[in-house]
Amino acid sequence: MSTHQRGRRAAAGADPEPPVTEHTPADPSCTRWSSTGLGASDAFAYWADVVCEAFVGVAVRPSRSVTFEGRIEASVLDGVGFASLASSPQHVVRTGSLIARDPEEVVLANIQLRGRARLEQSGRVAVLAPGTMAFVDSARPYDLDFADDFSQLVVKVPRTYLSHRSLRGATAVALSPSGPGRVVADFLVGLGRLRDHDPAAATALLPHAVELLDSALGWAAEGALPMTSAAALTRERIHQFVRRHAADHRLDAAAVAAGCGVSRRTLYRALAEDGDTLTGLVRKVRVSHAQRLVRAHPDRPLATVAQECGFGGEAQLYRAFRAVTGMTPGAYRAR
Repeated sequence: MSTHQRGRRAAAGADPEPPVTEHTPADPSCTRWSSTGLGASDAFAYWADVVCEAFVGVAVRPSRSVTFEGRIEASVLDGVGFASLASSPQHVVRTGSLIARDPEEVVLANIQLRGRARLEQSGRVAVLAPGTMAFVDSARPYDLDFADDFSQLVVKVPRTYLSHRSLRGATAVALSPSGPGRVVADFLVGLGRLRDHDPAAATALLPHAVELLDSALGWAAEGALPMTSAAALTRERIHQFVRRHAADHRLDAAAVAAGCGVSRRTLYRALAEDGDTLTGLVRKVRVSHAQRLVRAHPDRPLATVAQECGFGGEAQLYRAFRAVTGMTPGAYRAR
């Protein structure tokens, strides 16, 4: 069925077909959607489905009576989504019922490139102007209103990638285009462009992007640049060391402490200040790696995934995966 026929079915109230996607020949992981060529009654019905497929389940409606046009170009880099979109005015809402039907827990970093937007979540309101960045938590309702034509880069990060950073107070906070958040935003925009022509280089830089997003979440939560304590710096070294060496079956407190140049007592104390333990951190990092492997290689045996992620065996992977994600690796793969 063509996109035009599909849009006509949706507008007529028939069961909608999945959005028609276009994969770029040079990069099959890059998907493009566009409402160009659809009739006025079809374009928005098509777009509403596309937004849900590219991001999370939401209700979308046009902000005013206009000829609607929208396009999205999305790709996934080691589990992190990058989506560039340009569109006519619209109003986007994620409600509790939609969250129940689509429980995927991700953090969306919205970087405004053109036009303005109003974001509301958890009682806070952020106005996004060009160059501004703000975070959205998919696990809680939010309201996003675009009064005019706009373009954005949206970076979609699984919540487990940022598991050591609380989202409390960090969402719907505008990080100014004249502040340090702009450095993070520019890095993400550049990484998205690099992804198009040099995926290998972009993959190598991705861990730095995730760490920068962690920092930006902290700035948003505190409303200003945080005071960097010795414990915070130690904690960051610990996280980086664990991420680099999580696949090593011999990784333990002695190895991490030696690798970070601290005593085991300092190691435990630094993590405890963030409400974490070394065992919990290693487990979360290994499970996050397992999630990426399961998504990228759905036919790979779980015993092999367990080995590559540093688990002692498939049973250990199963227990850790369920403890962190609330589901088994098989259920996660099927979903």
